[in-house]
Amino acid sequence: MNSKPSIPVGGQALVEGVMFQGRSESASAIRRKNGTIETFEQARILVPWVQSLKKIPFLRGIVALYESLKNGSAHMNFASDRYDVDPGEEVDDNHQQKQSIWMIAFIAVVGVLSYIFGKLIFNVTPALLASMFQDVPVFSGHVIQNLLEGGIKLVLLLSYLYLISLTPLIKRVFQYHGAEHKVINCYEAGHPLTVEHVRQSSRLHYRCGSSFILFTVFVGIGVYMVVPIDPLWLRLVSRIALLPVVIGISFEVLQFTNRFRDHRVLSFIGKPGLSLQLLTTREPSDEQIQVAIEAFETWERRELGESVVQREG
Repeated sequence: MNSKPSIPVGGQALVEGVMFQGRSESASAIRRKNGTIETFEQARILVPWVQSLKKIPFLRGIVALYESLKNGSAHMNFASDRYDVDPGEEVDDNHQQKQSIWMIAFIAVVGVLSYIFGKLIFNVTPALLASMFQDVPVFSGHVIQNLLEGGIKLVLLLSYLYLISLTPLIKRVFQYHGAEHKVINCYEAGHPLTVEHVRQSSRLHYRCGSSFILFTVFVGIGVYMVVPIDPLWLRLVSRIALLPVVIGISFEVLQFTNRFRDHRVLSFIGKPGLSLQLLTTREPSDEQIQVAIEAFETWERRELGESVVQREG
């Protein structure tokens, strides 16, 4: 068993790679076209007043979501820029430095807006579809309409994830997603980070963003119960206006399931989210596990202060 203290860590799958981040540092590793592994390291920009907001229940979920999108944007850009470039074809050694702080900020804003736009479509479309059946007796009524809307939303989510999982690129991303979870589970269990130990670990994790997305569906059903479904415009506006509330509550549910994942009874609350991860993760190859281990160890060295050259430079 590993006697090192467990440091809180989250992760994200990238194109041909994995990113890990903790309280102050983040690092990613990708498999290059020639088979080598390249890493990218970055200190997280911690704004004091933002960190204060993260201590407020329900509000901290929205802040954590924004930070995740913002901090992950540079790593996603690094991976998409570098993974399929043959080192022999590289024209400029300063290619990676072209991403100025303004470009990274722009990418982060685009990522946030894209996420918000996706959530709006994901919330408004089911409401519109459900309203079409409002005059059908079996689907009429406030409660039934909200349940129908939630059911349509769940079907859309599962269908979307299944369809994109059939594409070769996303299938490999889902494999790296599995590698990310396996490394975190292996680390939190105190086992050495070797390919053998990581492979034996579960590819499912209670803190996964996939679980969070599923919780927004269930939480949304409950939250929207307090809003009238007529007229239609009010129903649609409420889905948009209450989106921050749904996100905030869903984040707290996610934290709750992780906190009690070892409890005999309460652990079942997180089971639906784990089931969804059977769709958003795949068993990784040994080579993909190696990339995830490299990313994690690079992050851990920075988080422990053993490698601060880039931050101070």
